[in-house]
Amino acid sequence: MLYRKMNKAAPELSILGFGCMRLPVTENGQIDEDQATGMLRYAIDNGVNYIDTAYPYHNGGSEPFVGRALAGGYREKVNLATKLPSWLVTSREDMDKYLNEQLARLGTDHIDFYLVHGLNRQFWDNLLALGVTEFLDEAVSDGRIRYAGFSFHDNVSLFKEIVDAYDWTFAQIQYNFMDEHYQAGTEGLEYAAKKGLGIVVMEPVRGGLLARDLAGVKEIWQMAKARHPPAAWALRWVWNHPEVTVVLSGMSSPEQVRQNVALAKKGLAGSLTHAELSLYVKVRDELEKRVIIPCTGCKYCVPCPHGVSIPECFEMFNRGHIYEDEEQARQHYSMFLGGFFDGKPHFASVCEECGECEEKCPQGLPIREHLKAVAEYFGK
Repeated sequence: MLYRKMNKAAPELSILGFGCMRLPVTENGQIDEDQATGMLRYAIDNGVNYIDTAYPYHNGGSEPFVGRALAGGYREKVNLATKLPSWLVTSREDMDKYLNEQLARLGTDHIDFYLVHGLNRQFWDNLLALGVTEFLDEAVSDGRIRYAGFSFHDNVSLFKEIVDAYDWTFAQIQYNFMDEHYQAGTEGLEYAAKKGLGIVVMEPVRGGLLARDLAGVKEIWQMAKARHPPAAWALRWVWNHPEVTVVLSGMSSPEQVRQNVALAKKGLAGSLTHAELSLYVKVRDELEKRVIIPCTGCKYCVPCPHGVSIPECFEMFNRGHIYEDEEQARQHYSMFLGGFFDGKPHFASVCEECGECEEKCPQGLPIREHLKAVAEYFGK
């Protein structure tokens, strides 16, 4: 296992982190505790020392499971990360309530790396007004958490604003070779690194989509001198960036754990050759040809007066076509646009065809027609 350090944190962290959001489940949808425990402990026994979970993962079952799996001496071997559920916080007191509940669920007296979860403009403005920076200062001071960070899902300008608003130890961003300019992207990665923040990367394989053996893509990877499965190419690209400290993988089978642990022994920064880097460009070009709706994600069209999350609708529609995985696209569409965070639906089917979005679109897209296609694709 290879290790990297954050500028503001003491421990050396394994470049592979175990994400506990996609653990194996039984037929009734509960975590397969025996198998998942074996996977987690195998990873730790082989050098993984960064374990990431969160309040809502597995419908609230992930944190208690991790607490049980880390019993018997494993807690002392790892750096434990979990997250404040931003969307549930309505008062300063809520912050302490959720942190204390998480400590109990995890069976520990401290969280090593504590994140403010899934920040966007709405959550950040609310939490800032309620005193989240004071909460983090107090939680670090009294020892309940060691290092404060945040995970992020919005545009790069907000990302920079949040980076500058507090003395964070680290930030967690979505980053992979298809998302260089998505959300924080490379610009945000480099900005945070220059400010001294460590970087934890989520979705390095885009939820498994970049691991798919797609026709037209696999032929490009086969042009390389060394052969690797698609998931390995995706992980190697993220590890190639020296700014990245930890890459999270939401592993859901023992085989994935074994493969990723073996691969992490070779995840050196700057190790990709010029010829290998050129293959990523070819793969990216091949996948981008499959885009149906040419939305740039500029967000000039929002807010929609009826609540449609227009760019996100188009993004998930395109993903389903690009990666030939309608089922996962549908799951993400339902999860992220169905009102999980604010109780309001943001689906394409909410569109009332007022046309306000088309007047603002710098690309001149027929947004109303595209939304109809999205609604038909995913259903109501």
